[in-house]
Amino acid sequence: MSDTERVKTAALDMSAEALFVEPVPRLIGHLAVPGDKSISHRDVLLGAICDGETKVAGFGRSADTEATIGAVRTLGIEVYEHGHETLRVFGKGLRGLTQPTGPIDCANAGTLVRLVAGILAGQEGKEFELVGDASLSARPMERITTPLTQMGGACETDDGHLPLGIFGRRLRPLSYRLPVASAQVKSAILLAGLYAEGGETTVVEPAPTRDHTERMLELAGARVARRSESVTVWPAERLSLEEVEVPGDFSSAAPFLVAATLVPGSELHIHGVNLNPRRTGLLDILERMGARITVYSRRLIGGEPGGDLEVESAPLVGTSVGAAEVPLAIDELPLVALAAAAARGRTVVSGAGELRAKETDRIEATVDALRALGVRARAREDGFEVTGVPGRLRGGRIESRGDHRIAMLGAVAGLASREGVRIAGADAVAVSFPGFFEMLAELRRTSAFEQPDRR
Repeated sequence: MSDTERVKTAALDMSAEALFVEPVPRLIGHLAVPGDKSISHRDVLLGAICDGETKVAGFGRSADTEATIGAVRTLGIEVYEHGHETLRVFGKGLRGLTQPTGPIDCANAGTLVRLVAGILAGQEGKEFELVGDASLSARPMERITTPLTQMGGACETDDGHLPLGIFGRRLRPLSYRLPVASAQVKSAILLAGLYAEGGETTVVEPAPTRDHTERMLELAGARVARRSESVTVWPAERLSLEEVEVPGDFSSAAPFLVAATLVPGSELHIHGVNLNPRRTGLLDILERMGARITVYSRRLIGGEPGGDLEVESAPLVGTSVGAAEVPLAIDELPLVALAAAAARGRTVVSGAGELRAKETDRIEATVDALRALGVRARAREDGFEVTGVPGRLRGGRIESRGDHRIAMLGAVAGLASREGVRIAGADAVAVSFPGFFEMLAELRRTSAFEQPDRR
């Protein structure tokens, strides 16, 4: 069996104890990543409270977004699936959700549990219970229950964690300053604001975060005002989306961007990617480190800035990432750490304490993974420090700890290593990118035959 066949077989056998990713001589080719997970969640949730049918093209399939489909079905919404990437969501209006007979299972989807809570808080006279898996049940919920309670909502948690009971009530407007920059918390408040009678609801941010919810609410006909440090929404009578397109997920493109940067002789083109500036902080960080990434064919995709990316391998230097950049690259910071491991000098990431409240303590998980690969790395309370050594990483074995971002870090490290990387818990990638290892195997295969297109 060839090297490529071994990797592809291992990638498809996710029941294996650990998956081994071998180094590659280069990465050459073109690819398109699945639809944006954050936007896919929002399309389904907003479609459920719109009037009539919403057609979603380019839906990003993952364990998390499948949980969102399941959740709205539990709430009485019909969702028809046409092929792998097209959905038809038949909404029942802002107040038409059905009280379910049992709990709503949010699985491991943090975006789902927080956004749907904002919607359910305004479903007057109805009761709901949100539950999740062990990982989601360990994540803090007071961030949403505090503002929702201030709006007049009735929320009960198990000591600040799931299960979360919500009793729909008439809500009132709120002006709320986020203690921590969070697009999920902001979105929960804005969605609740659609039901707040008598005035506008405003969220003030300590730093800019993803604005997909605001953009989508505007597309659906809600009155929204966006400013540099805040966003305001007014109560709505009805919403309508009709048809939306989901751009490629930048967070799914990120592992390939870093891999092509680190593996000598590489040249990749990634097409149809979401390039919302509140999502692409990784591009600024990598370019500051010396990466060679070009954006071309810029266009709007589903109301979001989008385009194509060309990335070529390049030597990197260390950098500093501060609190202002963290929300713009929160999901990609483990990959920043990996890039730093192959860069000349030291890289420091600070102001990223939010990473400790992800699927796992992502600061400790990232640092432990790098150390297992022979990298000098140290955890800080709100980030990490990495001392890089230019050239290929040694390789080794890492534990994903059930975190999809750590599993993908391990895969990229394997490609860019001397000895390869074995990833325990590689199946965690299914949370956000079920076909990741298959796409990686196909890219390995095509890279063996294609030549760089130097322009």
